[in-house]
Amino acid sequence: MPRLLMTLVLMAVLPLMAQAQQVLIPSPPQINGSSYVLMDPASGRILMESNSDERLPPASLTKMMTAYIVERELDENRLSMDEMVPISVKAWKTGGSRMFVQEGSRVSVEDLLKGVIIQSGNDASVALAEHVAGSEGAFADVMNQQAQLLGMKNTRFETATGLPHENQYSTAYDLALLAAAIINDYPENYPLYAEKHFTYNNIRQPNRNSLLWRDPSVDGLKTGHTEEAGYCLVASAQRDDTRLIAVVMGTDSSEARAREVQKMLNYGFRYYETARLFDSGESLLESRVWGGKQDQMNLGLASDMVLTIPRGARDSLESVVEVDSVIKAPVSAGDELGTVTISFDGEVLAKRPLVAVEPVPEGGLFKRLLDAIKLFFHNLFN
Repeated sequence: MPRLLMTLVLMAVLPLMAQAQQVLIPSPPQINGSSYVLMDPASGRILMESNSDERLPPASLTKMMTAYIVERELDENRLSMDEMVPISVKAWKTGGSRMFVQEGSRVSVEDLLKGVIIQSGNDASVALAEHVAGSEGAFADVMNQQAQLLGMKNTRFETATGLPHENQYSTAYDLALLAAAIINDYPENYPLYAEKHFTYNNIRQPNRNSLLWRDPSVDGLKTGHTEEAGYCLVASAQRDDTRLIAVVMGTDSSEARAREVQKMLNYGFRYYETARLFDSGESLLESRVWGGKQDQMNLGLASDMVLTIPRGARDSLESVVEVDSVIKAPVSAGDELGTVTISFDGEVLAKRPLVAVEPVPEGGLFKRLLDAIKLFFHNLFN
């Protein structure tokens, strides 16, 4: 069906006479690491990356998935924060970073979750895995199923801790997806990732994410280190209405991972911003509908349109819509009847279907006949 081309201008979003401006963005900084990625989780746009799909050992970044699954269990009321978890010999004996739980004791889910997130406790991770799935191996199966649901195509887990295993791997990009899911899916638990210390059994341990002390906009997420993986960090920060997630893997020191992530975050916030242009279900324009109970219908988007744009470029965005030249009832909500294209300086940033916001049922017989006559003359003279 032919479509009508027009420029859509919403005063709340785009100016009537947008003046294009030159936005100068330098090349991203050089990052010392095996792989890295900087993502805007609201839009999914990658602002900088290198080897972001390379499979590498994730070390304790694995614990983000352990925590995510526990948070899902809490959300679905299969766990409660005050539920007491028995500590097995295996959990107690697990080496590496520890929360220092005691074999035979019982520890609340809340304390164990803090032990995983803040103290990076391997013992806490195993205890939660056994409590949720019966064994760490069964819990790893759940981790892998969840990874697939999140689109983590290059990830495989074998442990709840991230301790070395030859078949365990992930990527910077996949871990950025996981970080976004943690932030967006269970926001009530996300403040745990910003806590700087946690004391259990009279042992006070700091969060190993040193950016929590250096940059007030940083509010998570997780560090990792093994001999094989090097020093890794997934961090997120929010400044004004823009949130970014930075992942670096395979640096040579804890100071290096913090420094490299800070460079990525500073670059992203300086030169880009998140722009929420249209909400799902918002009426962007009215269009004529023939043979319906009403003559006009609202068109909009099926999902929010959120873009990552050069900072300062919002007033120079161009929005163009194409609408089906003839729309006939009945129309169902969600029917695709055109497109919306957002461009900046000649570059297309997004193209989304334009859909019916609400249904339009057929009119009565007389209304349909009258509209058929009107449409005949409309087509004749247009």
